Amino acid sequence: MAQKEIYSFTTEINESKEVSEVKKEKNKATGKLEEVTISKKIQSPTEYRIVIKQPTRRQMEEADMEYSIEMSKCIKKGILTKAMLAKKYSDIGGMMTEDDALRLNKNYAKVGELQTDYQRLSTKNKRTEQDNEKVRSTLIKLTEIRQDIINLETAYSSLFNHTADTKAQNKAILWYIVNLSYFYKDDNSASPELNALFEGVSADEKLEQYYLFDEEGKSDIFNSVKNKLSTFISYWFFSNGAEKEDYDSLNEEIEGESEEDAEEPAEEPAKEATEEPEEESEEEPEEKPVIAKPKTSRAQKKRPTKPKG
Repeated sequence: MAQKEIYSFTTEINESKEVSEVKKEKNKATGKLEEVTISKKIQSPTEYRIVIKQPTRRQMEEADMEYSIEMSKCIKKGILTKAMLAKKYSDIGGMMTEDDALRLNKNYAKVGELQTDYQRLSTKNKRTEQDNEKVRSTLIKLTEIRQDIINLETAYSSLFNHTADTKAQNKAILWYIVNLSYFYKDDNSASPELNALFEGVSADEKLEQYYLFDEEGKSDIFNSVKNKLSTFISYWFFSNGAEKEDYDSLNEEIEGESEEDAEEPAEEPAKEATEEPEEESEEEPEEKPVIAKPKTSRAQKKRPTKPKG
């Protein structure tokens, strides 16, 4: 059975292609017209479809292990966890209010409980309708609490950006990026060949290729989709039960921002005065206030933190 996907989208890459043209040229020796084939390279747009696969149970276990290892490393180096940081500010005060710190601590504990319940229910071989209802209810509660945590942490982003949890989350998201990203040439083929974006036998080899692409820009496909990959997989990581429509909306928003960035208004050159005034007024000219036109703001969907490669 084919592995399911989280989401897929297309990207267009300009690739160099060799084309042949047949021309008729006069043979200097015989004086006759002969057909001559001329080859040349041109830049042609090629469409690729990027597929983010749904992780298997084994892959999710491996990603959880990466998360735990990174968390352990950070704690050993003295980096505080979010819960430790929130507890610290609830005890001594500071930038975070006591109520917010206590609320975060309760949310962190509740997330752990709900994740345990979800794993216990989802691993049952024979689930009843009541079990399925509990799974759905647990996912809804988990999503609501995670959203509350994100909202609170966003308000204190300068505090939580460098916690052990954030670094471990970024590591897990990066693991998913290099192991779930695939692509194929979108040429309407009946059975397209799916290729791994990051080649390698082990996760470490794929991660090494990710850094190579990111630092040296050796993959045109990666360069065109790396921001989208980070955004979509982060969104999936933090949002349980997201639908295709949610990813479509996010994709449209990213595309819209890219178009806005590309469209930079051209500055009008200052017009030089060609005529001199006939008479100089003795009174000082009245200064007119410059009224700045307000920029139209567009509501943007909050996105999760992108992993730092």
